[in-house]
Amino acid sequence: MQIIRDYQFLSSEHRGASVAIGNFDGVHLGHQAVIDLARNAAPDAPLGIMTFEPHPREYFAPHAPTFRLTSAETRAHRLEKLGVERLYELPFNAALSSLTPEAFAREVIADGLGLAHVVVGADFCFGKGRAGTAEDLAAFGKKMGFGVTIAPLVQGGDGQVSSTSIRAALSDGRPRDAAAMLGHWHRIDGPVIGGEQRGRDLGFPTANMSIDDLHQPKYGVYAVLVDVRDGPHQGSYFGASSIGTRPMFGENKANIETFLFDFSGDLYGHTLSVGLVDYLRPELKFDGLDALIAQMGKDCDQAREILCAL
Repeated sequence: MQIIRDYQFLSSEHRGASVAIGNFDGVHLGHQAVIDLARNAAPDAPLGIMTFEPHPREYFAPHAPTFRLTSAETRAHRLEKLGVERLYELPFNAALSSLTPEAFAREVIADGLGLAHVVVGADFCFGKGRAGTAEDLAAFGKKMGFGVTIAPLVQGGDGQVSSTSIRAALSDGRPRDAAAMLGHWHRIDGPVIGGEQRGRDLGFPTANMSIDDLHQPKYGVYAVLVDVRDGPHQGSYFGASSIGTRPMFGENKANIETFLFDFSGDLYGHTLSVGLVDYLRPELKFDGLDALIAQMGKDCDQAREILCAL
């Protein structure tokens, strides 16, 4: 998959794609439906995605609480798995955000990227002040020579599939409900970083990862599916993860710590993808280390039973 980060001065080989436009946070079932429409709208054209980095919400409210379900790297990885050939990851900055809807359609879509067809959701807004609607984009397409498809919103069993609904499910400790809307397990990806090595001392060595820039699921212990993406231990494993601040050991920055079952090896610096399957229990502060170790053993037994039944 090619990643293109500018809409100006593109060579002819990067033009003419059929593109779905949006932020694609989580790449959920609604996003996947939009991508399929772009794939089918112009079968002979390269399949593309137009998205923005940073997320516009981060640009306009940089100090607001973190909300992203996926990093840019994780999003790109998932889009590539769906067969996307070109990812137009445009810098969202003062210049782009100041374009009127008509200027965005002309300068970015028509003249800049030379797109053959675009697909947007029914609730799509664009241009300065989010003034443009999906219907406006369709009208501009007729004038400027690109096709437009407006995708209906996807409904799940409990209502509209959206990144907001997925965040709510994760905040409530309902990862299976989140997965039903995503079409895949919600995953936290990133490099393994150094920790305090307490897990090793307790007999449960863990791989520690940051969750600084992501929406934080409900703190507690989860049954997880783990993919080691690179290095000599590359492969898939069952495991148990703890997300939170580790209250047994004072005040700590929130992270995710994962114990891989039936594993031995060094994962520092390698990339893990941790899929949340079931929420087992909240974070607890135990009376002593023996009680903590005993509970960790029970957590792992419960997680293994759940994962073996998948």
